[in-house]
Amino acid sequence: MKKLYKDFLFFPDISILIVLIFTGIGMSIWKGLTWYMVLFFIIGMITFAFSEYFTHRFFFHIKAPKNPLFLRFMKRIHYDHHTDPNNLKLLFLPLWYSLPGFLVLSFLFYLVSHNVSRTIAFGTGLMAMLLVYEWKHYVAHRPIKPKTRFGRWVKKVHILHHFKNENFWYGVSTPFADYLFGTFRDEKKVETSKTAKDLEKRAL
Repeated sequence: MKKLYKDFLFFPDISILIVLIFTGIGMSIWKGLTWYMVLFFIIGMITFAFSEYFTHRFFFHIKAPKNPLFLRFMKRIHYDHHTDPNNLKLLFLPLWYSLPGFLVLSFLFYLVSHNVSRTIAFGTGLMAMLLVYEWKHYVAHRPIKPKTRFGRWVKKVHILHHFKNENFWYGVSTPFADYLFGTFRDEKKVETSKTAKDLEKRAL
C-alpha cells in the first residue's frame, strides 16, 4: 500500500503540482491571509470542478480528428487512457496541458478582480482541485479501497464511465455535475458501449 502512495506523490507532474500549491499558499500567507483570499481559493476549486466536467465531456470525447498531430495530442490526453486505463503514464494530466489553462483562467480572474493576492488564491484553488481530481482518478484505477461510502461510490461511478458507457458519468472528483447536466444515469438502464475502450471509433 505504501508503494501506491509513493507512486502518486513522486510521479513528476504530481510532485511539481504539490510544490506549486504550497508555493501559492505560502505567498498568500506572506501577503497576509484574509477571508476574501480563502473565499477565492474555494471559488478556484469550484471553477476547476466545473471545468473538469465540461472539458472531459465536450473536449476529451470529441470525434477523433483527422489531423495526425491533433489526433496524437488527443490520444495522449485521453483516448489512450480509455484504451489502457490502468497505465500510470496515461493516468495523470500532463502539466504542460493543465498549467497554461490555469494561467489563462487566472489572468481572466485578475482582469475582473484587479487584485494580485486574490488572483494567487484563485489560481492556487484551481491547482488544489486538480490535485484532488488526480487523487480521485488515481484511486479509481488502482487497487485502493476508499474508506468512505462516498469515496467508494465515486470510484464505482468512474469505473462505469470506462467499462459501461463513456457517454455518461464524466465527473471524476465528484459526479455532482453529472446530476446537474443530465449525464448521471442508473447503470442498469444504460447499455454497454462498444467504444468505451476505443474512443477513436466513436461516431459522435
